[in-house]
Amino acid sequence: MLTLVACQSAPAEATADASGVVTWAASADRMGEGIAGRSYRLVVHTSTGGSDLRIRLSNAFGDRPMTFDSVYAGVQKQGAELRPGSNRRLAFGGARTVTVPAGGTVWSDPLPGRLPAATDLVVSLHSPDAGGPASGHWMAMQTSYATQGDHTAEESGAAWTIPTGSWFYLDAVSVRAPAGTGAVVALGDSITDGWASTPDLNRRWPDYLARRLRKADTAVKGVANEGISGNKVLADGPGQSALNRLERDALSLPGVRTVFLFQGVNDIKAHTGVTAEDLIEGYRELADRAHEAGKCVAVATVGPFKGWHEWDPAAEAVRQEVNSFLRTSGEFDAVTDFDRILRSPYDQERMLPALDGGDHIHPNDKGMQAMADAVDLSTLDCDATG
Repeated sequence: MLTLVACQSAPAEATADASGVVTWAASADRMGEGIAGRSYRLVVHTSTGGSDLRIRLSNAFGDRPMTFDSVYAGVQKQGAELRPGSNRRLAFGGARTVTVPAGGTVWSDPLPGRLPAATDLVVSLHSPDAGGPASGHWMAMQTSYATQGDHTAEESGAAWTIPTGSWFYLDAVSVRAPAGTGAVVALGDSITDGWASTPDLNRRWPDYLARRLRKADTAVKGVANEGISGNKVLADGPGQSALNRLERDALSLPGVRTVFLFQGVNDIKAHTGVTAEDLIEGYRELADRAHEAGKCVAVATVGPFKGWHEWDPAAEAVRQEVNSFLRTSGEFDAVTDFDRILRSPYDQERMLPALDGGDHIHPNDKGMQAMADAVDLSTLDCDATG
């Protein structure tokens, strides 16, 4: 169980960035108008365990500074109710209140105590002056809660009467893990985001990957899921493109050793004129920038999607050319062939029915697990300088 103790004081410089290892993350995007006086109780599932919990608040898409005057971290009992004694106030530069600048993010001070792996962590936050574009993650595949007024200190769930399937203002959690522990970031689209997996059960493929890593003899234990539904490599749309969000959503996270790229199907199926050469150049730029930052780069082939309404032979030809490059170029530190894992042996342009979530592009729980099982865990701890 959570053994965090009350935060007494913390260094002011702690809000600038975070040491340690990311244990949970979700890509921020524009979420509509913020609501003044609203509180959110956000349920997130950690990957690696450790001490000195820290959270990152995001105002990345805000057009004005935003103040948070009450932020707590606890452990879920059920629904919006917390385990008794687990809810602890977070500080920022030693203060209870923090103002996040427009376009910015802020880390909390460390909260003393230990947070086990695979914890259903609950972050409760309140802003008295929210307004303008809110920042958050709309497709959480996880039920969180909202209420009006400041109920963040309460462990009871009684006041939290508004369920939400989105996360607001919270985009990362880190812990101080044992020396040498690292993390992998899954940079992806709706498949990585978990669409067609079972909500509230943590059955996205990065969740299954985290379960494997917890049991494995490897230094990489943290998993950050940076998938955005509809996201593309090259163009902004739902979320900034992978190229435009790489720094914030991957390279800036603490302890990241490997960036795992699994995107491209939205660029291909959109019929915007994107060629295989265009997409390959995008992959190369992502890899070059990650390598320059000292990170390893793993990549996965684009899965089959015949039967999806935007599929046609021209899009399939682009997918095949892109996948051939990913398999054979040697420009990445590791390659996982998700296409081979997901496709039907009877029609290799189509997903195997047993793994299909029903729309012929998103895998179901079984497909998500098959993807995670296909990853060679040893490749997530490669030497980026080698």
